[in-house]
Amino acid sequence: MGKRKSGAYMVICILFLSMFISACSKKTEVKAGDPYIYCLNSDRTGLVKAAYENTEKDPLKAARAMLKELKKPTEDIEITTPIPKDVKVQESELEGQVLYLDFNGKYLEMPPLEEKLVRAAIVQSIVRIDGISALWFTIDGEDLHNGDGTLAGFLNEDDFVQNTDSSLSSYQTGTLTLYFANEAGDRLVEQELDVRYSSNMSKEKLIVEKLMKGPKKNTGKPTLNPNVSVLGVTIKDGICYVNFDDEFLTGGVDVKPELTIYSIVNSIVEGTTASKVQITINGEKNVSYMDTVDLTQPLQRDMEWVEKTEEE
Repeated sequence: MGKRKSGAYMVICILFLSMFISACSKKTEVKAGDPYIYCLNSDRTGLVKAAYENTEKDPLKAARAMLKELKKPTEDIEITTPIPKDVKVQESELEGQVLYLDFNGKYLEMPPLEEKLVRAAIVQSIVRIDGISALWFTIDGEDLHNGDGTLAGFLNEDDFVQNTDSSLSSYQTGTLTLYFANEAGDRLVEQELDVRYSSNMSKEKLIVEKLMKGPKKNTGKPTLNPNVSVLGVTIKDGICYVNFDDEFLTGGVDVKPELTIYSIVNSIVEGTTASKVQITINGEKNVSYMDTVDLTQPLQRDMEWVEKTEEE
């Protein structure tokens, strides 16, 4: 009788252990469409996707829960949690769609490569939360700076290179359809532009950068003030979020306000997978451009502003 009980006990233990091992192994087996966060690999030299499902609906609560997960010790030998034990998040506040995180001074004691990976893991994990499009890091209340002394500023997934499928030196070529203003500044005109760009740059960011540079000589007017800073461009759930600084609201170009907005919207929808564009200012979407165009909601392409050709 005792042997039977002992045998049954051993079987249960083996089954439990196999289930535990199976559950652990699945953590890094992230399939397309599965929710996940970014962790560091075992030697902390690269990023690894790890399965994680966030049940919080409120963006700030979801971010705080995710930060705890990014710091929680793991027994999985394939990954390590990004945030070191002695690095603490002292404050986390959400303003508009920008999450502000304040870390203790231990953050600056990380080796440069590890810090970049930790930063990338935190940012690329949290911007996956609906309602958060960028982060801003401070250390004991002071803005985080890069190794070269420049301000880190607004951070989103475009600031980091995921070099899993292509090398840093690879390039792509293509043709963009961009919309600039006509000479009168009252209609949009279509312009095709052949481009060669790094495979590490997203197409949506490339489009915004080309719009900032303006049209070819003698082919129309620019629609965007070149002094505007682009804080982030990313696509999530079919919506392209374009985040500018305050300078964007001053206009600065001699065209109708609608042309500035729909040159961005039409160009992005034409050239990417996005069906709508949400323009934000420092992460805030509760704004109006030049008291004319409401930016509180994502905008669809509007071809009524495009100048008709004689053939049409």
